[in-house]
Amino acid sequence: MTTMSATADLASAPTRRISSGARWLAALGAVALVAPFVFSDYHVFQATQIVVYAIAVLGFNLLTGFSGQISLGNGSFYALGAYTSVVLMTHVGVPYWAAPPIVGALCFGVGFLFGRSATRLEGIYLALATFGLAIVTPQILKLDALERWTGGNQGVVISKPVSPIPGLNDDQWLYFFCLIVAVVLFAAAWNVMRGRSGRALIALRDHPIAAGTMGINVPVYKARVFGVSAMYTGIAGALGGLIAGFIAPGSFEIFLSIQLLIGGVVGGVASIFGSLFGALFIEIVPDLAKHASEISPSLEWLAVVQYPIYGALLIVTMMLMPGGMAGLVASARIRIARATATPPRI
Repeated sequence: MTTMSATADLASAPTRRISSGARWLAALGAVALVAPFVFSDYHVFQATQIVVYAIAVLGFNLLTGFSGQISLGNGSFYALGAYTSVVLMTHVGVPYWAAPPIVGALCFGVGFLFGRSATRLEGIYLALATFGLAIVTPQILKLDALERWTGGNQGVVISKPVSPIPGLNDDQWLYFFCLIVAVVLFAAAWNVMRGRSGRALIALRDHPIAAGTMGINVPVYKARVFGVSAMYTGIAGALGGLIAGFIAPGSFEIFLSIQLLIGGVVGGVASIFGSLFGALFIEIVPDLAKHASEISPSLEWLAVVQYPIYGALLIVTMMLMPGGMAGLVASARIRIARATATPPRI
């Protein structure tokens, strides 16, 4: 009987782990649903921006964290998504809710073609190629030939969507709209990474030569994940334009790509849900520095050194938390589980 009891305890352990993860997910969902009714309009705007950044950081993580392709140009796909969405809504008459899927399809195609042409590039060479893409994008958006579509240096003003649900103001509705899109994209990424394609990407990241000898079509998988990353980032750009209500070439400088890189590393570059931590960081840290300098003149230096703070925290994260915040949380959960686990009866 004791042997059977011990076997039953071991068999029930995975169930406990699954239920624990489900509880955390349910708690996160409850907070996300309640947040717009508790926060002010400004903080609802911030929460919506965090959701959008989480989608963009997830796109970066799929490319760099799971397939090992270093990108410093995802901000270009963010800009492509934002401007394509604006053109579709203002010149073609596409409704705002239909723009993200169209943007996603276009960005996937562009990302796939770019990834296909860059399949021979690896490491620092791929990083430099994508870095060049991020640098040239704002200059292209300023061209006079495209001013009719992009607004040139002056940018384009976007009308925010009107809430179709009584009781929800426009900011709250936009938050829930972005949240629904994010849930769909996160669920899709989670399912893909648990399947054959996810295992192929991880093999491609860890042992590219061995992955090729095992029958994985390395160039095709590299191009596909580049397309998927561009799709996620482009959809985030389309939603980000709706949130801001205004886009201009200056909004998509190289620092946007650096922000996505920082968000990926801080949150956990090989983690799906670590993208949430990264999005929180890149949205909250500059805002805290700005508000602290406004509250007290003695703290004005925080607004000046917010970019060095980015770099310093990134170095600290890489040295102390190689897995980012997601890795730290996972490690803490394992230690708590070990400390509270009941030893099996013999």
